[in-house]
Amino acid sequence: MGHIRVRKETGKLFLDFKYKNLRCREQTALNDTQTNRKQLKSLLTQIEALILVNQFDYAKQFPGSKMLSKLEKSTKAIIQTVNGTPNFENFANTWFDELQSSWRISYREKVRNILDNRILPKFENEDVGQITKADLMQFRAQLAKVTRKNGNSLSTGHINKHMKILRMILNEAADRFDFITPYRNIKPLKVPKTDIAPFTLEEVSLILSTVRPDFTNYYLVRFFTGLRTGEINGLKWQYIDFDQKLILVRECLLNGRTEYTKNDGSYREIQMSQPVFDALQKQFTVSGEHCYVFTNNNGQPLDNNNVAKRVWHPLLRNLALDARSPYQTRHTSATLWLASGEAPEWIAKQMGHATTMMLFRVYSRYVPNLTRQDGSAFENLLNTKFTGVHHD
Repeated sequence: MGHIRVRKETGKLFLDFKYKNLRCREQTALNDTQTNRKQLKSLLTQIEALILVNQFDYAKQFPGSKMLSKLEKSTKAIIQTVNGTPNFENFANTWFDELQSSWRISYREKVRNILDNRILPKFENEDVGQITKADLMQFRAQLAKVTRKNGNSLSTGHINKHMKILRMILNEAADRFDFITPYRNIKPLKVPKTDIAPFTLEEVSLILSTVRPDFTNYYLVRFFTGLRTGEINGLKWQYIDFDQKLILVRECLLNGRTEYTKNDGSYREIQMSQPVFDALQKQFTVSGEHCYVFTNNNGQPLDNNNVAKRVWHPLLRNLALDARSPYQTRHTSATLWLASGEAPEWIAKQMGHATTMMLFRVYSRYVPNLTRQDGSAFENLLNTKFTGVHHD
């Protein structure tokens, strides 16, 4: 299904639709008004109807369009080339269409963005069976030289994401068209290991006793549950089980919309410690009438960037604490659990890790002699050392 979109730079509307498995974007001189959108919507409906019955004449509708040459190449590519493999763009779009329904919306958008902006401009006119390992290595080297608008280069991890998508496409094409994939013995670039920077229990206590009162419950829950940012911002009251003292992690909030959790392992139940239980009961008196647990003044879920900019970073500066990402609250949960002697298996389950491997890799220097396995050791740690927030 096509869309009517607006180009931010000019404010002009354009058509965005699929034809012959290609994404087509045709610009207009129309401003973004309700009347113009209605007019273009009518045109788009006609175009899609003609495409459906195979009677759409692109050249007649959009004479002089830049898409005409691309469509011509695509049409030729549909007839397989000498070695029996299709055009890369054609196959990549087919691959994307087949898999996108199984992906989260945010991941789908990420893959589509990488395809449209980096991979297709490089390989769109190539025959999938003619792409070589040398081509792939050259592409990776080019990515390392890319400079973003903010002046930064692409991170190693981001380059690996580009290459992973290429690998999936080429391996699938090789499997379908019976050729040897060029993506052999290409290992991901080594991602520099970054040290985590969790807070100590004393720092947590200081933060919770100083933060704006309307965010005390929010940060207490963040520090003592290991919830990811999207998970706590997307947390709904329907997933709070006060009777069993459980937080049911089922969804997360990404780019302003609710989606399924990051992966199947993230779909979990978190046991509430007593401070978390008390904080959520107190929060219920504030936002219990709304869908989301933590909301803004309009009852809508919190915007992470806004909260970080207006609350989190100013608070750390005020307390003379090192600047750290709000995500460090999750690392803090893990290190506090480890410090209290909880079993790695229990902690991994709380964090949403499938195994303890990630736990030991990231938090190895925080692991003491572990003997407990039920959450009670963490309760004891809080009872004996946590002196931050008093719930009246």
